[in-house]
Amino acid sequence: MRLEGKTALVTGAGSGFGEGIARRFAEEGARVLVIDIDAGRAASVAAAIEAARQGAARAHAADVADAAQAEAMVRAAVDSFGRLDIVVNNAGVTHRNRPMLEVSEAEFDRIYAVNVKSIFLAAKAAVPVMRAQGGGVILNIASTAGVRPRPGLTWYNGSKGAAITLTRSMAAELAPDRIRVNAINPVMGETGLLEDFMGMPDTPQNRARFIAGIPLGRLSRPEDIANAALFLCSDEAEFVTGVAMEVDGGRCI
Repeated sequence: MRLEGKTALVTGAGSGFGEGIARRFAEEGARVLVIDIDAGRAASVAAAIEAARQGAARAHAADVADAAQAEAMVRAAVDSFGRLDIVVNNAGVTHRNRPMLEVSEAEFDRIYAVNVKSIFLAAKAAVPVMRAQGGGVILNIASTAGVRPRPGLTWYNGSKGAAITLTRSMAAELAPDRIRVNAINPVMGETGLLEDFMGMPDTPQNRARFIAGIPLGRLSRPEDIANAALFLCSDEAEFVTGVAMEVDGGRCI
């Protein structure tokens, strides 16, 4: 049980990568606060974890781009489980794949609020708790889009580049507090955002076009990201900080 006795808060955990991470952490002994803007989805994942007797889980609805709600989710973790050891900033949004000048200002603002500002807000709320405890782990789910950007997702690419840079800077600044900060860069995955990233219907033929650029020959899956997250958030990675790990089947080679 690699996370025995630890409490983890996972945002965007009502589906996709976040759900995979929450479930994997619970399997390894963590008490998990399942955060999602959709209260029903969060409750469903938390209930499934508890029903499977995989570990303790609670659901909490929050918009991670809202300061008061970010503070409330951290309080909920501490109130529910007594401490907060791990924060996974997984919640994310994108604009549909299309020319950069066709993306609206409202879409741009929402992308940067959810993908970038949320990291700031979570840190403001969680770092004081972790400092008081003597340490902790923050994991940001970024993207290969921040490493090898491609046309059609320009503003999303930029938000993930920001997440990677923030990860490295936070790691350097928070190291004296024994707070480790890392990131994972998934390649395009089998999640609800897939058609937005592709900018076209999710058909076998269209998938094949994107898979052709991934040497290991498939899209990423929630379990791929969850397994990497487990390592980075466990004590096995106690000397690992400031890393942005590609989990991409070789896409960024």
